Amino acid sequence: MRITALVALSFLVIGQAFSQNKESIQNKKKMNTTEEQYTFKLSDKVTRQKVSFKNRYGIILSGDLYLPKNTGKTLLAAIAISGPFGAVKEQSSGLYANQMAERGFATLAFDPSYTGESSGEPRNVASSDINTEDFSAAVDFLGLQKNINREKIGIIGICGFGGFALNAIAVDKRIKAAATTSMYDIPRVASKGYNDKITLEERTKTLKQMSLQRWIDAENGTSAYGKCPNPDKLNGDEPEFIKSYFDYYKTPRGFHSRSINSNGAWTATSGFSLMNMPILTYIREIAPRPILIIAGENAHSRYFSEDIFKVAAEPKELIIIPNSVHVDLYDRLDKIPFEKLQDFFQNNLK
Repeated sequence: MRITALVALSFLVIGQAFSQNKESIQNKKKMNTTEEQYTFKLSDKVTRQKVSFKNRYGIILSGDLYLPKNTGKTLLAAIAISGPFGAVKEQSSGLYANQMAERGFATLAFDPSYTGESSGEPRNVASSDINTEDFSAAVDFLGLQKNINREKIGIIGICGFGGFALNAIAVDKRIKAAATTSMYDIPRVASKGYNDKITLEERTKTLKQMSLQRWIDAENGTSAYGKCPNPDKLNGDEPEFIKSYFDYYKTPRGFHSRSINSNGAWTATSGFSLMNMPILTYIREIAPRPILIIAGENAHSRYFSEDIFKVAAEPKELIIIPNSVHVDLYDRLDKIPFEKLQDFFQNNLK
């Protein structure tokens, strides 16, 4: 696959034209949405509260804490949730948090560093290390809440934050269990392309472009941005998964003005960390804590989940959802196995 295809399909604006400036990104059409829009309805069995907390780099993360109503003084098991890559907490992660809180868990959906309502400058930066750290910072926060049992904390990662979630549980021994849905290994796809098709020559060309862009950014005192990962309209000949992304991020189904995938762009040099710092090196050290990996039968990303499942140590479980694509596991309540997720965390957050 050519480099230009890699850029369009992996959500990483690498080796692109950098002419689109920050102001034009922020002023794009917002489809009559408001800044506080959620793409799902809050359950009448759940409360939602805005919270903030710091990671160990001093970045202030913004989150929504969902709690089941009428729990009394019971100490709750808790789950931190983030993703997809380039999304915000008002989208898929919030939907998951809402559903899992309805099932009795304290849940925290959060915006990763540099994105959404979380702090960090320049905006829209991705990092293998920092995005892994964001999960541990969420565990810090949950473990300090008086109504949460800090010995019963798990995490869920959606899409690209599935990879970061597994990376986090490998190193952070406080996390008792982890689940992923439609998992991506973002550093892998950034450096190797889909199905590892990128050649060394293509990778080198991309890195040269980013390297030179650093001088331009340093001289200008600002970071350059590429284009929104998803187009404003389709030509009709795109791959099916690009059409699926468009259907979620660019329509009222999942659009949010703060979401990079809906209305923004990554910095032109975001790939520097991702391409040079692979994750999941210590995947086998998650054991004996359990992992649950969920993917769609027809998802273009399915191979990420299957590859990780092959190398992970027991206890582990892989579930393939029939007749489902990658984006179905973002918000399709008839596709996402919430009952399975409930059983998994109830059985393993003991």
